[in-house]
Amino acid sequence: MTTKAPTLRFERSFVEAGHKLVAGADEVGRGALAGPVSVGMVAIDATSAKQIRGVRDSKLLTPADRVALVPKIQKWALAYGVGHASAAEIDALGLMAAMRLAGARAWGQVVATARPDIVILDGNHDWLSAGEPSLFDDAAQPGCDAPVLTRIKADLQCLSVAAASVLAKVERDAMMTGYATDYPEYAWEINKGYATAAHRAALLGVGPSDLHRRSWRLTPEQPLMPAVDIAN
Repeated sequence: MTTKAPTLRFERSFVEAGHKLVAGADEVGRGALAGPVSVGMVAIDATSAKQIRGVRDSKLLTPADRVALVPKIQKWALAYGVGHASAAEIDALGLMAAMRLAGARAWGQVVATARPDIVILDGNHDWLSAGEPSLFDDAAQPGCDAPVLTRIKADLQCLSVAAASVLAKVERDAMMTGYATDYPEYAWEINKGYATAAHRAALLGVGPSDLHRRSWRLTPEQPLMPAVDIAN
């Protein structure tokens, strides 16, 4: 797919209002049947950051291209982080709260180096802003307390958000590939936990593992989700 490269135009639009340190955030794994939901966050100095070549929304890149971009993004960013919430945490908290927990973990990694003035979040719903700490297992980890601005298709338009999606995708994919060694029947090294036809067939054959989201519809009694494109 050919698309225009994301730029820093939107990030730089906040400088005049005094927001020098701008972060982009995106999630991956939201629609998977197994494994964590993961949130990437990349902070930049919007007054001095340069364009970084090759970065796109992670869904538009090959696995090899994503992996090759990780050290470039890490060198380019002022600060970065990837946080995860496990399948068990998704079951216990619900998906939105688990995404916020993963975001809080990413935020904690970022602010250890630099505190963003504002965060651009892909989508139209702010699930990132700090909620009640009691929702989280690690209540001592505060959530994102910077202003959060949602933007539809920010992962296609904003370079910091696209970079965040790449970091999150690569780290989550590596986790699922590692899990695949102990759970070969699900072929997670290929589908990364998404509801492909092969993954659904394995669930019907052997049932869910302890890394599946058991609150989701996984069994014949709870019809499986439709097969999905695993690129995301």
